[in-house]
Amino acid sequence: MKEVKSPKRPLLYYYCVVLLVVTLFNFLAMPWMSQYRIQEVDYNTFVSMVEAGQVGQAEIQEQDNRILFTAKDGSAVYKTAMVPDTQLTQRLLDAGVSTSGVEIEQASLLVQLLGWIIPLVIFIAIGQFMSRKMMQKMGGGSGSMMFNMGKSNAKVYVQSSEGIKFSDVAGEDEAKENLAEIVDYLHNPGKYQEIGASMPKGILLVGPPGTGKTMLAKAVAGEAGVPFFSMSGSEFVEMFVGMGASKVRDLFKQAKEKAPCIVFIDEIDAIGKKRDGQMGGNDEREQTLNQLLTEMDGFEGNTGVIILAATNRPESLDPALTRPGRFDRRVPVELPDLKGREDILRVHAKKIKIADSVDFNKVARMASGASGAELANIVNEAALRAVRDGRRYATQADLEESIEVVIAGYQKKNAIMTDREKLIVSYHEIGHALVAARQTNSAPVQKITIVPRTSGALGYTMQVEEGNHYLMSKEEIENKIATYTGGRAAEELVFGSITTGASNDIEQATKLARAMITRYGMSDDFGMVAMETVTNQYLGGDASLACSAETQARIDKQVVELVKRQYGKAAAILTENREKLDELARFLYEKETITGEEFMQILNG
Repeated sequence: MKEVKSPKRPLLYYYCVVLLVVTLFNFLAMPWMSQYRIQEVDYNTFVSMVEAGQVGQAEIQEQDNRILFTAKDGSAVYKTAMVPDTQLTQRLLDAGVSTSGVEIEQASLLVQLLGWIIPLVIFIAIGQFMSRKMMQKMGGGSGSMMFNMGKSNAKVYVQSSEGIKFSDVAGEDEAKENLAEIVDYLHNPGKYQEIGASMPKGILLVGPPGTGKTMLAKAVAGEAGVPFFSMSGSEFVEMFVGMGASKVRDLFKQAKEKAPCIVFIDEIDAIGKKRDGQMGGNDEREQTLNQLLTEMDGFEGNTGVIILAATNRPESLDPALTRPGRFDRRVPVELPDLKGREDILRVHAKKIKIADSVDFNKVARMASGASGAELANIVNEAALRAVRDGRRYATQADLEESIEVVIAGYQKKNAIMTDREKLIVSYHEIGHALVAARQTNSAPVQKITIVPRTSGALGYTMQVEEGNHYLMSKEEIENKIATYTGGRAAEELVFGSITTGASNDIEQATKLARAMITRYGMSDDFGMVAMETVTNQYLGGDASLACSAETQARIDKQVVELVKRQYGKAAAILTENREKLDELARFLYEKETITGEEFMQILNG
């Protein structure tokens, strides 16, 4: 898509215009006006010009004691002082000089006035023009607000040869299938109108950040080849009440003029939040929302204007905005599955030089839970790593290291641990891996490292699922909690003491245990009763308990018991496999980074 913008002229252009006008005025207007300027001469010159026949008209002004006269060809006006001369009248008659020159001074006064007024008018007009252009260009000052107040500043895109298409958006097949109907309608509205069907007025794209909602909206416009108006919800909210509503009116007016077209409002929750009716609220936001609701009711579904909107918080939108007849259709744009991640990686890999031997399926499995934006970042990080290493293309190792960079940060080159700390971290990480390997239904270990990372991790164990995993059983969650506790259990078993290295493990294990009891109904005491509600599911999920203080105390007690029970299971597994624990920890201590294959060879050897 290509944004259409009016060309901006540089400030030098306006200075050149002013200089040209002044130059033309001096060379053209001034000489013409100067012929009427009164020139003062002495009386002898006047007499000589009369006798030579060079005077056309003359006027004797006795009250002012002067004589005004013009050249015979009318090119100039002269004046001279009167002197006693009894032969003056006879000279004028003999030379044929007309004495009816009463309009000479009036004309000269008019010329003098015009000589002042015309340049003044020209410079005032040019100054006003330049001032208006400058204030419009500034776009933020009070002068700009005077000219742009209430006008929609939506970015307008039209179809170009390099526009975004559905083929450029991978991993969201269901969303594309939903939106393909909109493209077909914009191409062939007749077949829908023939049966009496009308397209939804509004389509709401919901999902986590980075999943490609904005790109999907542009792809719809790119496939349909229609104008695309793009505006963020926050751009409607102005300092002055009523300006946001005016922008909404102007936006829809432009859209109707360019129909068929697509209007895209990003982050619509900025203006579409639920109205709570409390006094002292944001009147500007509510007026803007009311105007948006009115505009969506004000045009028919078959006018060719399709409204797309995106949000990460659909639960916060006003019910009047999401009811049928306004935003009729909700299109989820979720995190991609395994195949979707692989397709996204292939799309972004076309933008860089990459080795033919790269296994995109393996990279996609390692990047479980990554969004489209994160996968694009992983590919770019791989290209940057290849450049740093002096290679002309990215390899499988570059992509795998890029995933670790996104997950745990860059390697800390200057972080030097003591031998004891390094040994403790080795046992800690092998404790995680060994507990995971000795349990059923656990993801295989892909990599173990004790190289410190910029995220603060002194090491980590990477597990990679073999395929898509949509459900987790109670046993799988308990095994995962046991795996989280394996690091601390190994420290206590081998060294007889514990360290701060398990802080993140404790947090993750506690979070899973609490979710089992309060959200997943996996507690014998509470059964299928929800004790916790989750909001902002696409933005990390904020959980809040919805039960009495006594029930909260019982929940806390069960969470502690559950984690303790799994910690005991992890400790028992490590005790049974103490020899393998020592052997693997020494191997990791020496190598610092080992693969899942090396780990399993020693464990099964």
